[in-house]
Amino acid sequence: MEQENKYEKALSLYETNVSDEEVRDAVRKIIAERVHENDTQEVKKFLMGSVELTTLKTTDSEESVMACTEKVNEYDETYPDLPHVATICIYPNFAKTVAETLEVENVEIACVSGSFPSSQTFTEIKIAETALAIKDGATEIDMVLPVGKFLSGNYEDVADEIAEMKAVCGEHKLKVILETGCLKTASNIKKAAILAMYAGADYIKTSTGKLEPAATPEAAYVMCQAIKEYYNKTGIQIGFKPAGGLNSVMDALIYYTIVKEVLGEQWLTNQWFRMGTSRLANMLLSEIVGEETKFF
Repeated sequence: MEQENKYEKALSLYETNVSDEEVRDAVRKIIAERVHENDTQEVKKFLMGSVELTTLKTTDSEESVMACTEKVNEYDETYPDLPHVATICIYPNFAKTVAETLEVENVEIACVSGSFPSSQTFTEIKIAETALAIKDGATEIDMVLPVGKFLSGNYEDVADEIAEMKAVCGEHKLKVILETGCLKTASNIKKAAILAMYAGADYIKTSTGKLEPAATPEAAYVMCQAIKEYYNKTGIQIGFKPAGGLNSVMDALIYYTIVKEVLGEQWLTNQWFRMGTSRLANMLLSEIVGEETKFF
């Protein structure tokens, strides 16, 4: 009961009774009034440098992951004046492959861990998988919040599991995926975001990309509001990552604009804003260079 009260008390410090309609109205206003001013080459180059180039397919193999990594190496040589991607995101069993192939400095190796994408296994398995990924070269870990436990109101187990995963990660960044499409309401998204940050998340991330709906501007807005409130109360800066369903450059511009309007310039670096995608890099590159380019 004492533990349960601890988490309830943490949530009570924040406004979690969020109106879905008000969120939709706020997002519509931001899109209508602000996105156009960010539709520039400078912003697109920044977004290129915030991409987490992602391959999370059933058909992934050492050869395909190595080829993806070689493309990141080649990109750095082909476009030396453009920002390189921020991260390569893969399954944990490929961390070593990427670590041994990657030649570009300051590109992170992120592994989805903890029984991605369902988060349905024993905590001990999640911890072991995470430890093995880090041992093999992962520099960041993306875990899925245990959504079933959250929806059952079992906030203690949710927070404790995130805290255990962060303990394994140590200095390595932990991103907690809320799977906002399963949370349904703005209030649930806000509560899940606060619990994740309270338990030790370095980033909060919208979605796995394996379920629909994936990332939405509305979920992003609520998560950014939660990050802002958490920062104002604690002084701790938390990163934000939309992922899944980023299908166009305009999608990327919308998320950039939401971050800029809600969180401000302090979050507009690839240390605090990332985008998880497997297709957006080529679209951004095409607009930057002025012709259709399928590099990745």
